[in-house]
Amino acid sequence: SYYFMGKDNITFHSQIWPGELLGYAGKGAHGGEAGEFGELNLPTEVVSSEFLTMSGSKFSSSKGVVIYVRDFLEEFGPDALRYFIAVAGPENMDTDFTWDEFVRRINTELANGWGNLVNRTVSMAHKNFGEVPAGGELSAEDTDLLEDAASAFDTVAECLEHSRFKAGIAEAMRIVDRGNQYIAAQEPWKLAKDESQRERLATVLHTALQVVSDANTLLTPYLPFSAQQVFETLGGTGVWAAQPKVVEVTDDSPRTPVGVGLPAEGRSYPVIMGDYDDQKAHWGRTALTAGTPLAKPSPLFTKLDPELAETGPSWASVQASAE
Repeated sequence: SYYFMGKDNITFHSQIWPGELLGYAGKGAHGGEAGEFGELNLPTEVVSSEFLTMSGSKFSSSKGVVIYVRDFLEEFGPDALRYFIAVAGPENMDTDFTWDEFVRRINTELANGWGNLVNRTVSMAHKNFGEVPAGGELSAEDTDLLEDAASAFDTVAECLEHSRFKAGIAEAMRIVDRGNQYIAAQEPWKLAKDESQRERLATVLHTALQVVSDANTLLTPYLPFSAQQVFETLGGTGVWAAQPKVVEVTDDSPRTPVGVGLPAEGRSYPVIMGDYDDQKAHWGRTALTAGTPLAKPSPLFTKLDPELAETGPSWASVQASAE
């Protein structure tokens, strides 16, 4: 049981609530008999964060210092929000959300970093081969990059297991940066002009495509929506990362609740679920198959207008937030 909360709830959920659960089970210095449900599970880990402020102020809908998730998703999509919270969120200290920092992160890291690596790698492979090319003999640079990408799975997994989300996505983006550096150093656009270098071109692009696939898996827990697009861009079919969906369910508990203001019997309510058992995503390298057809990719992320950094959107403008 992982309990996610802000730092102001740590005491209750790590001391008071477990104490109540133990007392219900009849444990403690005064003993007693367990309740009808017996021994209940204690929290396995309390995952807490610091506070996220906006332009130096605590979020407050009454004061207009607020961002509604619905508005954010409609304009920027889910992965932009997920990325910012993961990479710049208040994991270890209070963090101030500003539109300037949001625009910088999305444009520099997501669009120019990750999106650019996917787009130019797949575009060059599509243009020169139309498919995932079969690589030849690997150079020291190829091997070093592939080994580094493979080792990142253990590093990111350990971070996720210990709820160190910022360190995990930083490691994933380090592999993205290495992929971009590799492309810049190997200059496949120059190799493409020399027919005698065609095998080397195939090897470079196969290596780069494999790193794109590896990085996409590393980023799937953070960016599940765009991960599906990258999977398809690499020639994959089916559902790579199952998406969460809202399902209406009915309360069919056989027990009669006790209290005041209780919901009506048989009421329905929404829960978040997902078909995660049937998704193709798995933790580890998925070796690319030479000959897999590739289509010309579409941009993974749209760069944000720099003006947004100064004004903010109409529904959460910088001027309104400052007031």
